[in-house]
Amino acid sequence: MTVNAVITDWGGVLTSPLNDAIGRWLAADRIDVDRYKSIMRAWVRQAYDGAGVNPIHGLEDGTLEPAEFERLLAAELLTDTGDAVVAEGLIARMFGAFMPVEPMYEALRECRAAGTRTALLSNSWGNDYPRDLFADLFDAVVISCEVGMRKPDERIFRHTVDLLGLPAAECVFIDDIEHNVRAAEAVGIRGVLHTDPDSTITTLRELGAL
Repeated sequence: MTVNAVITDWGGVLTSPLNDAIGRWLAADRIDVDRYKSIMRAWVRQAYDGAGVNPIHGLEDGTLEPAEFERLLAAELLTDTGDAVVAEGLIARMFGAFMPVEPMYEALRECRAAGTRTALLSNSWGNDYPRDLFADLFDAVVISCEVGMRKPDERIFRHTVDLLGLPAAECVFIDDIEHNVRAAEAVGIRGVLHTDPDSTITTLRELGAL
């Protein structure tokens, strides 16, 4: 099947790796790293195993305000000296080291120039997006908290495909989280697990998207 659309995640695909940004924030705010990892492992596992709702789930689907997420996370954390962590601005600090990955941006522009449609499909954490660039990059934009759905819910993949006006089999989805890639594949979209820009761009060329 011909590839006629590329759907991509944002954080960790169009930006520098999430772990790099988090690592810089942990060091800058002097967060107790072991405590942070313990909390986030539990929250991420709950958010993806389909059992109940937790702060990540609520933040991503828009049922939990970012300020409340910041309060809940800060309440679980401590600095390496045992002090409380400031909640206000926590999300901005967490993602402050995100940097754009220009080769991926150029790949999207090349896709569009070749007639391949493009879409952003992102689970939002209340962070800022470079929305001034969207018109140049995407034919459709789906941000989880704005549509009340989140990856890996199959509905958000179907919604994105519908916006593009194409069958799922003609679409490719790029994400750095394997669980999301497998969820896309379950609805008939070709999945690409992003590990680095060169590998992903090579795959897009092999699929004929570029």
